[in-house]
Amino acid sequence: MTSENGKKVLISGASFAGLSSAYWMSELGYDVTVVEVGPGLRTGGTAVDLRGGTVDIVRRMGVLDAIRANRLHLRRWEFKNADGSTERAIVVREEGEPPPEDEFEIERNVLLDILFNAVQGRARFVFGDSVAGLAETADGIEVTFSRGVPGVFDLVLGCDGMHSGVRRLWFGEESQYAHFLEQYFSITILDKLLIERDTAQLFNVPGKAVMLNAYKDKTDVILGFVSETEIAVDHRDEARQRRIIAEQFAGLGWRTPEMLEEISASASFYFDKLCQIRMPAWSRGRVVLVGDAAYCASPAAGMGGSLAVHGAAALADAMRAADGEHVLALRLYDERFRPFVDEVQAQAVKTGLESLVPRTEEAIRARNAKTGADF
Repeated sequence: MTSENGKKVLISGASFAGLSSAYWMSELGYDVTVVEVGPGLRTGGTAVDLRGGTVDIVRRMGVLDAIRANRLHLRRWEFKNADGSTERAIVVREEGEPPPEDEFEIERNVLLDILFNAVQGRARFVFGDSVAGLAETADGIEVTFSRGVPGVFDLVLGCDGMHSGVRRLWFGEESQYAHFLEQYFSITILDKLLIERDTAQLFNVPGKAVMLNAYKDKTDVILGFVSETEIAVDHRDEARQRRIIAEQFAGLGWRTPEMLEEISASASFYFDKLCQIRMPAWSRGRVVLVGDAAYCASPAAGMGGSLAVHGAAALADAMRAADGEHVLALRLYDERFRPFVDEVQAQAVKTGLESLVPRTEEAIRARNAKTGADF
């Protein structure tokens, strides 16, 4: 790789934020290295929504046509009762109605591949390694790795998710910035249709939710439950996490027993708490955070993919406005993008949490009785 501006940037995490940042930093003339602790791109996870201004950003990146060609087409939401009857249905899009051009839903793995292809030749990728130490000097930042040879960079971008290692090394422990939203969730992706394609179904009892989302030849099974206190469980302890889900949802109605069997038999399983990352500053010195590492809004926002892609572009736009002067650029990034992040995080707390997992029977009935296309 060659650097047009004589500067080098290290990006930790080959995520939406990391891949998007790699694209924009290469556009700015940086020599770009991406280090990812996994052996390859991290696959799995539910579909991603790209909305509003993020659509303009992926158009600028030249990947909108590929996203459009692979978009999903949700047509109908159904709120289910324990006996399998549908209490309320929302028609998102009529048969034959063209999908909107300001919002795109796409499989997470497909979007990762699209972004990865967009940065081929623009960055070098190092898989199976991670940042182990950071030390800033007058002219750069020295980085040591878990496996690789140390290096010196002009900037380090932490794009390594909610449990960011770069954030822990440089800004302090996760507990300082993670705000628990009193919910946990699991995701299992099955390679078969359990309900009609392009349909989502949601079943609730107070404090618990079972959701199915069917598209192409797959069904996402998402279970969520309220917990007013945090559960002591390591985010890498999958066996314990599976037991928690089995215990929380034992005995529930509708198709819950069937879903628990499907989850038990599937290798696909992801579990975590719903929380938001809130930081007083996203940068210090030559280290800056992008995406969930800096401002995770939680899946309740439905904006994780959009915030990651949008944040990478916001940082690049700030770098461009500051003519590459990193101190000014990182201040502009924070000042200009934070109001949008604050709005998304506030909306997730205000409406997202209670809409998906209402805590009372009255709240479930009130949500199901709403009119219109939103809930």
